[in-house]
Amino acid sequence: MVAGLAAAASLAVQAQTLPDRVVQSRPVDLTLPVEALVEAVNQATLAAQVSGRVVEVHVDAGQAVNKGDLLMKIDAREASEVAAGASAQYVNARAHYQRMLSLRQQGFVSPAAVDKAKADLDAAQATQGQTTVGVGHATVRAPVSGIVAERFTELGEMAVPGKPLLSIYEPGGLRVTGSIPQYRLAQMRSVRQARVEFPELGRWVDATTVSVLPTADAATHVSSVRVGLPAGIAGVVPGMHARAHFVIGRANKLTVPQTAVVRRGEVAAVYVQNEQGVLSLRQLRLGEVVAAGEVEVLAGLQAGERVVLDPVKAAIQIKSARQQGK
Repeated sequence: MVAGLAAAASLAVQAQTLPDRVVQSRPVDLTLPVEALVEAVNQATLAAQVSGRVVEVHVDAGQAVNKGDLLMKIDAREASEVAAGASAQYVNARAHYQRMLSLRQQGFVSPAAVDKAKADLDAAQATQGQTTVGVGHATVRAPVSGIVAERFTELGEMAVPGKPLLSIYEPGGLRVTGSIPQYRLAQMRSVRQARVEFPELGRWVDATTVSVLPTADAATHVSSVRVGLPAGIAGVVPGMHARAHFVIGRANKLTVPQTAVVRRGEVAAVYVQNEQGVLSLRQLRLGEVVAAGEVEVLAGLQAGERVVLDPVKAAIQIKSARQQGK
């Protein structure tokens, strides 16, 4: 493969007009890249608060909901029967208390008996209220407006208190969370700027906030850092992979646009145009990504050389020159 690049590089052709840029050493941000994960700032996991079979399901993952929308309904006939029994006990306890008051006024019972009847009435009233609330929980509604992130329960499954039903997140508030090793913490305390890269989307965004949490994991000895994201980033959802680049300083480096780099496996090269307008393919040794769309050049280029920004058009010109030379 390297030999093929060298052969292509030896073929110099007279270039037509191509977009290019003069390579110069320029000040760039020195960054600390950290693998991160996108998560929602506000996310609610709804759990069942009453036992019963799920008889209605109105939403699925990815669906937008508004606060108060009906999401699920649980068959709460058992809970209703319990509530009806609690109501009957409350009615009986109230009648008993009224009789005790009447008998006390006539001197037939002691004050202790009246107090006992009052305590039974209060307990029955509390039980009635609790069971009535449980019946109300059979109808599951959205507590906030947002997007259904995941649904954990299917139609016909049994719901039991504490079992997760679904989770909802607010898409307007997202952040990324990464882990920083302890030896980097002193350096991270002064970091106020960061850029977040989404490799799958090919996008970079400026972070709104950088916050290092004041705790460390006892097993891994790392601390979490949260990076706020601006609202309205299309295609970014919780659980997506991201890479946070924390700005830790500045330095002068020779860089080229990543779009100008031709990659063949482990080999990287760019098309260089000399002063006579002749194209050639130059193999490079690249460093790390130093800015949005820019990559550091460690070897293969000198400051002042001109790099073609559209390698596809450059390759077409070289191929055309080969065919004309046959």
